[in-house]
Amino acid sequence: MQFNTLGRTGIEVTDICLGTMTWGSQNTEAEGHAQIAMARDAGITFMDTAELYAVPGSKETSFRTEEIIGNWFATQGDRDKWILASKIGGGGSAHIRDGRRPDAASVREALEASLRRLKTDYLDLYQIHWASRGHYHFEGYWTYSPHRQDTSAAIANMEELLGAMGDLVSEGKIRHFGLSNETTWGTAQWLKLAERSGLPRVASIQNEYNLLRRLFDHDLAELSHHEDVGLLAYSPLAGGLLTGKYFDGATPRGSRKDYQKGFWRLNEHSERATHAYHDVAARHGLDPIQMAIAFCRSRPFMTSTIIGATSTEQLRHVLAARDLTLAPEVLADIEATHRANPRPI
Repeated sequence: MQFNTLGRTGIEVTDICLGTMTWGSQNTEAEGHAQIAMARDAGITFMDTAELYAVPGSKETSFRTEEIIGNWFATQGDRDKWILASKIGGGGSAHIRDGRRPDAASVREALEASLRRLKTDYLDLYQIHWASRGHYHFEGYWTYSPHRQDTSAAIANMEELLGAMGDLVSEGKIRHFGLSNETTWGTAQWLKLAERSGLPRVASIQNEYNLLRRLFDHDLAELSHHEDVGLLAYSPLAGGLLTGKYFDGATPRGSRKDYQKGFWRLNEHSERATHAYHDVAARHGLDPIQMAIAFCRSRPFMTSTIIGATSTEQLRHVLAARDLTLAPEVLADIEATHRANPRPI
């Protein structure tokens, strides 16, 4: 397993991270524990979760994934062997603190509840799950209108949260903090405010990145490189779309499209692009799933690629990508395909 440094923290993380968001909805506790064991045996020591999980977040499923992970630590006693990341919801979820956006009090409340569920005294990385002012990362679910944003309120909220993060770092309850579903402007503000006030610096940003959704390639990649804010990429298979399991209108039982009764990433453009990437894999004798993971791992701004599965068989298949390095001609074909399909989702 390869290791990368998490921002400027000095922490080394495996360049594949175990995602957990189905444990407690699509997966039982026993299945979640089996996935942890498989990831551990493959050399992964980095695991990501959130108070919102399992997905889709609800009164019945949220908080359950952290409990499942905590039960693993309680029985295995190996918390010290893992770099553990979790997230506070960014507001808007009615079943989490009545939908209120994070503030100094709620960050402490949320973190301490996560620590109890996870049965640990600290988190290595604590992330803000999404920007409270709005963002563009979940099309169809969120309205991204930067010209309507109240920047003074957004910055005041960032300052308040940074102060709270500083307190939590001082108390040893978190080691570092990061962002998720953030923009270039937002990340730059967090960095500027932290430097000005001597408060904790953003260590990483967790945004979607895959062959079909490469928004990070532009301004965020530049910021990431110059400011050492590496990407933790979620949905490297575009929520399963890149597997090809939804081709020709298929809805496999137990898939996200079936479980959530809809799948916003799926449309005529994304299906066409997915076929094209499968053609690239076929031309080079590659597995398309493993090619997609290997592509993410090849990106210069990538700190870790978060993989998830609903079965150990799927996880075993995805984990095989850790040994795959894409040849220059494969990368060239991927770029040509991207040029022809620049924004399918």
